[in-house]
Amino acid sequence: MRMAIELDNSFTVPVPPEQAWDVLLDVERIVPCMPGASVTSVDGDKIDGQVKVKLGPLSLTYKGTAKFTDKDQASHAFSLEASGKETRGAGTASASVQATLKPGDDDGSTLVAIHTSLNVTGRPAQFGRSLLPEVSGKLIAQFATNLQTMINADNTAAEPAAAVEVAPTPQDASAEGTAVADSPGEAAPAAPVTAAPAAPVIQQEESLNAFTFIVLPVLKRALPVAIVGVAGTAIALVIRRLTRKKS
Repeated sequence: MRMAIELDNSFTVPVPPEQAWDVLLDVERIVPCMPGASVTSVDGDKIDGQVKVKLGPLSLTYKGTAKFTDKDQASHAFSLEASGKETRGAGTASASVQATLKPGDDDGSTLVAIHTSLNVTGRPAQFGRSLLPEVSGKLIAQFATNLQTMINADNTAAEPAAAVEVAPTPQDASAEGTAVADSPGEAAPAAPVTAAPAAPVIQQEESLNAFTFIVLPVLKRALPVAIVGVAGTAIALVIRRLTRKKS
């Protein structure tokens, strides 16, 4: 079974376009932000990696290659081609991706717009094209959340460590007119040291749990229909009983 679909997604990066460009093209650093994805090697514009997908007892692993086909730093736009194959099956997936970076609504932010032409064969294609836009949207949202966590952690680590105040020596105190300890040899108490806050760490998901992204949306859609069906059946039974009593 084969399925082809066009997808449009967007997300915001909490840094200006110039900085977001460097972040997004540093593939080895940002891939852990995508659930289930990992990089095995990078050679210039060519990236080898894999994606693990889990749906209940079903586990799929895709291995493949992605390659940047165009990078236009002046306009902050890039394109890449990716393809992969199931390691234990005949299913395949290929994608052509175009991304553009523009200043976001908030100062110092970037809006990233992505257009993807996706082709899938095998078992994942059975989920249907109506679900893929919702699934891809949730994946992009999770990626953006993890990416923001990574950037915030980097910013925290880059901040200079808090200055440590050292108690003045008697000589320094005398020179600056600072009071020193009354008894000889008694050192003035040192100021407390303020520790820098620990940077948050991204918890990389070993595999993409497709139950969250596929099964739950299906249940969300099916539940209202089921409720309406049950309600309709109950009303029909009540009307039938009332009709029998009157007759």
